[in-house]
Amino acid sequence: MTSTTPSLLKRQRYLILGVLLALAASAWGVLIWQASMSSSQAMGLTMGLSAGLFIAIWAVMMVAMMFPAAAPMILMFGTVYASKRAQKQPYVPTWIFVGGYLLVWIVPGVVIYVLAVQVEHLTGQSMWLMQNGTRISGAILVLAGLYQLSPLKYVCLSKCRTPLQFLLTSWHDGYGGAFRMGVEHGAFCLGCCWLLFAILIPLGLMNLPVMALVTALIFAEKAVPAGRKISLIAGVGLIAYGALVMIVPAALPMGL
Repeated sequence: MTSTTPSLLKRQRYLILGVLLALAASAWGVLIWQASMSSSQAMGLTMGLSAGLFIAIWAVMMVAMMFPAAAPMILMFGTVYASKRAQKQPYVPTWIFVGGYLLVWIVPGVVIYVLAVQVEHLTGQSMWLMQNGTRISGAILVLAGLYQLSPLKYVCLSKCRTPLQFLLTSWHDGYGGAFRMGVEHGAFCLGCCWLLFAILIPLGLMNLPVMALVTALIFAEKAVPAGRKISLIAGVGLIAYGALVMIVPAALPMGL
C-alpha cells in the first residue's frame, strides 16, 4: 500500500457520502413536488397512482428516508473495496451493494400497493370500515410501538448499528457477493424499520412532516450512541398515541 493510499481512501469516502447525500436530497425534492401535486388529485392509500408510478415514488421515498441511515454501512463497504483496489485486488463498485439493498426495500412497496388497492375497494363497500377506519389506524400505531419493544427489533437494530461487525461476519467476494451482502443488510434494515413505515398508512403516505420525523428516528436509532433508548422511547410514544386514537378518533388528523 502506498503512502498516498490513506488520502485516496478519504477521498473515496467523501465521494460516496456526497453521492448518497445528493441522491437523498434529490429524492426529497421529488417527494415535495409529488406531495404538492397530490393535493389537487383524488387521494387515497394509492394516491390515485398507477402501480408502476406508485412503486417508483416508493423507491424514491426509500432513497430519501433510508440512505442517510444506511450511509455508515455503505461507506464501510466502499472503504473496504477502495482499499482492495489500491492493493491491485479485484474491485466491486459500491453501487452493486446499494442496488441489492434498495431492491429489498422496493418489495414492500409492491405489497403495500396491492394491499392499498384492496383496502380502498373494501372501504368503498363496507360501512363498518368507513366508521372504524381511524380506530384501525390507532391499532396500527400500537402495533408499531409494540414492535419497537420486541426482541426481533433489537436483533435487527443491532445488526444495523455495527457495520464493521456485519461485514466481518457476512462478507462475500465478487459482484454476486456484494449484491448478496446488500440484500442481507437490506433484510436486517427492513426487519428493523418496516412497522415505522406502516404508520405512514394511517398518518398519510405523502405526509412530509411525518416522513421527516420517521427519517430522523431511523437515523437516530442506527447512528446515535443512545439509539436503542431512542427506539424504546419511540415505541412507548407510539403505543400511547395509538391507544389515544382508538379512544378518541379525532386525535388522528388523517384516517384510513
